[in-house]
Amino acid sequence: MSRSAKSRSVGSSPRLAAETGGRKPFHGWRIVGYSALAMAMTAPGQTTGVSVFIDPLIADLDISRTQVSTAYLAGTLIGACAMPLVGRAIDHYGPRRVIAAVGAVFGAILVSLAFVTGIFGLTAGFVGVRMAGQGALSLVATTTVAYWFDKRRGLALGITSAIGTAGISLAPLLIERLISAYGWRQAWAIEGIAVWLVVIPLALFGIRNRPADIGQHTDGIPPTTETTDAPLTGRTLGQALRTGAFWSVAGCLAASSMLTTGLNFHQIALLGERGLTPVEAAANFLPQTAAALLATLAAGALIDRLSPKPVLLAAMAILASAVLGARAVEPGWTAIGYGLLLGASNGLLRAVEAATYPRYFGTAHLGAIRGTAHTITVAASAFGPLAVSLGHDLTGHYGTALLVLAALPAAAAVAVVLTRAPQPEHSDTVAEPVRVENGGPEGGPGPAPQR
Repeated sequence: MSRSAKSRSVGSSPRLAAETGGRKPFHGWRIVGYSALAMAMTAPGQTTGVSVFIDPLIADLDISRTQVSTAYLAGTLIGACAMPLVGRAIDHYGPRRVIAAVGAVFGAILVSLAFVTGIFGLTAGFVGVRMAGQGALSLVATTTVAYWFDKRRGLALGITSAIGTAGISLAPLLIERLISAYGWRQAWAIEGIAVWLVVIPLALFGIRNRPADIGQHTDGIPPTTETTDAPLTGRTLGQALRTGAFWSVAGCLAASSMLTTGLNFHQIALLGERGLTPVEAAANFLPQTAAALLATLAAGALIDRLSPKPVLLAAMAILASAVLGARAVEPGWTAIGYGLLLGASNGLLRAVEAATYPRYFGTAHLGAIRGTAHTITVAASAFGPLAVSLGHDLTGHYGTALLVLAALPAAAAVAVVLTRAPQPEHSDTVAEPVRVENGGPEGGPGPAPQR
């Protein structure tokens, strides 16, 4: 018997399904919880988590705000270049090993940031936290969920993103207290140790690559007598890159990432120009977070029933409305409305992206495909703060820059309308299952993604 046939017979044997799937609860919902926790632990690498350190860094390292911003830009761009490699590693080794490795590296980088003495060390640290935290850890967490669900993939990814976003949004409050109590160096060290203590055990003792690793099935539904578990199928990265669907989704991701990061980075000054106090401007993150949570859950449920196109178009329309609405914000309800629009657009897109790529291109090479898309997303986020800042410097206010930048989601929406969804191809790659767990703690042989 060939290795492929043997792996399929082990993963889909009726006796094994009866012994494991029949008595044990479906492990996929645990994977959702583990992945959501992993997403929350990306907070030290997210803009909201880093922004709390900016003023202490400027004061203690005797560097300018422009130098810090440039270091952050360089760190984000260089870190984004590693995402295709991370995606291929997910396909090659499986999510479990990649999460463990990323957690170890991410923690080490955070600890090392406690010892920086100048702009060069700070830039290297930004490269690391943006690559490992904002990029790699969030990529592998959501990709893991996609492997465990099919019919309920949107709902599962929506829950994962919603819980992860809540953790990221609350992190700056904790980080601020750490800095106030112990200083920024000790705060970074504590963050690194926390990542080690949470992410590495999570990978080793919680994450499983795929349902077959423990004798279960996608969505927790055993195959009937007429059906069997399907082998891994899907387009390769090269095939996906030749479709308009890949680039239309990537365009939406880039527009959202660039504008959301730019608006959030300058939120105090931008809303201050509209008459809000610094406290009121900072409080605007609260409606953004609430709207993002609700929109992520709603999009996760909708994407299981609808084509991705309407949700993508809704996200771009709401994002354009938020950017234009920022020009008319005043203290009070209009400011809250702006926060709700910006958060809702971000939440919708986060859920629909994670579910759309596996729907369009399968899961055989999902890591490589999403890794490339993630590179575009992270790189675009690097230019958002600079674009908003340059617009302000050229005109003396933010209004004109926002008017111009609103064209980006409009252009992305046009691309979505003009792009056809890829049709299934019988020639798509079928990945041969291979062992990666060597039996694993729970005895499952476990196929890994195609190398």
